[in-house]
Formats: sequence, C-alpha cells, structure tokens
Amino acid sequence: MITQITGKLVKLSEERAVLDVPPFQFEVWIPEYTRRQLQPEIGNEIRLHTIVYLDGNMTQGKVVPRLLGFLSEAEREFFDLFCIVDGVGAKKALRAMVRPVRDIAAAIEDQDVKFLSNLPGIGAATAERIVAKLRRKVPKFALMAVRPGEGEITPETLDVIAETYDALIALGHSEAEAHRLVDSVTEGGKKRFKDATALIEAIYKNNRKS
Repeated sequence: MITQITGKLVKLSEERAVLDVPPFQFEVWIPEYTRRQLQPEIGNEIRLHTIVYLDGNMTQGKVVPRLLGFLSEAEREFFDLFCIVDGVGAKKALRAMVRPVRDIAAAIEDQDVKFLSNLPGIGAATAERIVAKLRRKVPKFALMAVRPGEGEITPETLDVIAETYDALIALGHSEAEAHRLVDSVTEGGKKRFKDATALIEAIYKNNRKS
C-alpha cells in the first residue's frame, strides 16, 4: 500500500498532479482544493498522503489502480470518512472536495444541507444522507485549520482536539462555545498539546486572561 509520495511536482491538470520520482513519474488524482494549494508549487518537491483506489468494474475485469493524493493525513482521513456515505464513493468525494476540509466538516456538523448540496456532485438528497451519517463523526475536522507555512495537522493532534471538544461539551459548554474555546488556543497552529488535559488547561488559562 502506497500511503505517501514525495517528488518534484512537474504538472498539474484539473484533476491530477504528476510527480517526478526518478526513475518514475506518478500520476496522482487530487481534489480541486488540493490543486489550488499546489498551483504555486510547480517545479518544487512536494509530499502527498495517498490512497490506492481501484477504478472500474471488477465483475467485468476492467479495473485500474489509481493514486489519490491529499495535503495531510487528516484530509486523507476525512476523505475515507466521506466515502462511507451511501451514494458518495471515491470519485464523488474527490470531486466534492472543492473547499477546505474544515469548511465541509463544519457544514456537516451544522446540518447545513444547502452548503453541502452546492458541492459538485452532491445534491440535496445526498447532502441529507451525509449529515445523517457523519454529523457526530466530524467535530475534530471542523476544528482543524491548516495555513501555508504552518505545517500539517496530524491525526494525533486531531484526536487531542476531538477529545478536548467532547470534554468541554461534557463540562456544560455549548457546541459553539466549545468550538470558540478550542479555536482560541489552537488558531495559528504554532502550539502543540500532548493530550486533552494540557489543551483544556491552556484554554482556561487563556480564558482567564481575556
């Protein structure tokens, strides 16, 4: 299983990136949001977190392995989750990811069917299924924010954020307030917290100052 690929980005098309990894060149299928982020990186070495996807119909013997690429492990994890919804699948999920994962996850959590139904390939009925299936599974993705130059958010960091969010809800905070409190110390991505206890301590310390 190929889970990561690093090489020189030599070409970008609407749906694919071509990486030069001598003596080979690899074609990687990417979401539109990823393509936009990679546009300034043509000619530079990049790293993508990948999934091998079998495209085609196995019963007809027409199957082509393809690499799907994402900017971070967290985005790859979200893609995997997105694909479990009935009627979505790998191709539709890839096409739909035209916005940052944080935005899509926040829309799912907020049950914003209108936002979701406007994503490419996602109509109203599919948007309803996405909300029903994923609403309780996406809070940690709705809290993630990756900006240029800040490095990537790892699944471990997301798990700390998710545990902290759940703890704040259990302590009596509303969902909106829990979001705000987590964002107040994680925005910018410079600080890393080893566990939920450390993050909660930082949140309340920061809250006392403000």
